[in-house]
Amino acid sequence: MTTVEKQIELRDKILVGLEKVYEKLIEFKRQKKSELVILKDGKIVKIRP
Repeated sequence: MTTVEKQIELRDKILVGLEKVYEKLIEFKRQKKSELVILKDGKIVKIRP
């Protein structure tokens, strides 16, 4: 396995981990009935999950 292949594999694992964390964050916000604060078009926006 080359260095490039290892980097691609690591990147894919990181992306899968980030997706799982995002899903858990949304679920947590739903349970606590709190707003999710995001940055959209340079503005801070609060949304309901």
